[in-house]
Amino acid sequence: MIIGLTGGIASGKSTIAQMLVERGALLVDADAVAREVVQPGEPALEAIASSFGQAVLNENGTLNRAALGDIVFKDKELLHKLEAITHPAIRETMQRRIKKYAESHPKKLVVADIPLLYETKQEHLYEGIMVVYVPVHIQCERLMERSGMTKDEAMRRIANQMDIEEKRKRADWVVDNSGSKQQSERQIEQFWQSQGLL
Repeated sequence: MIIGLTGGIASGKSTIAQMLVERGALLVDADAVAREVVQPGEPALEAIASSFGQAVLNENGTLNRAALGDIVFKDKELLHKLEAITHPAIRETMQRRIKKYAESHPKKLVVADIPLLYETKQEHLYEGIMVVYVPVHIQCERLMERSGMTKDEAMRRIANQMDIEEKRKRADWVVDNSGSKQQSERQIEQFWQSQGLL
């Protein structure tokens, strides 16, 4: 079975992904793949440099994320331009990896961890979607704690994603991650057993 895993920012998606991996799931992580596709020598990095200029590269030829962030996070059109370069490369790499896992381990659960799964309209690619849910006020608290953001900054980041309540409605499985780690573990265990996973 191949499922998509998503949630809101600071919902604890990585923690839930880890719980699935500990039970034997194979994980393909969009954030990790996003870092891979912009390594030196990759076509996406070359396209970024030609679109945004050499200033977005470090002296050693690697991507200067801070410099690129300064450019794209101030201008939605430039952000879309960047996404038009990176998203297809990320998606292609992920699908190749998922296919390889599914073919070599047909009995295992394959999990695609994609923060913007609904926003990038990828739900049709998976047999089901698991949403890691926490209410907005908890997202905000965690973001402020984790990143030292002000409440306004945290709420702006949260507002950049689809509403968490909407994601919850669309999900095939919801893991409420607003309680203790043990409570989340129990939900994952129930999911694991309900799907007859080995």
